[in-house]
Amino acid sequence: MQRHRLRQQKRRQRQRKQGLSSNRCVIEGEVIESEGLRYTPAGLARVAFKLRHTSMQQEAGMQRQVQCVVSALALGEAAMQVSRLQPGQQVKAEGFLAQRSLKIAQLVLHIDNVTLR
Repeated sequence: MQRHRLRQQKRRQRQRKQGLSSNRCVIEGEVIESEGLRYTPAGLARVAFKLRHTSMQQEAGMQRQVQCVVSALALGEAAMQVSRLQPGQQVKAEGFLAQRSLKIAQLVLHIDNVTLR
């Protein structure tokens, strides 16, 4: 386990040196599900929720409709913002992508700012 973490740290350091550290995501969508406000064992506010995104995008010179459901997680002050949202509300969410856990590679959008649309 210790060697695995050391390898991950070294890989991240190499990526930073190579300029591969950009990881920002902005998406607009509808809140479709929320676990509600909870707290971590350390006392940090936490809200996990899902956003449904639908839009028209340009790809290879053609228009295409895009639909997806994004798993998102907000901590701290962002969690307080998200906890006030209701299903059906349209929002703009900003944050970064990370895998769910060390063992689960599924992507989760970690929110640091959310605004009503």
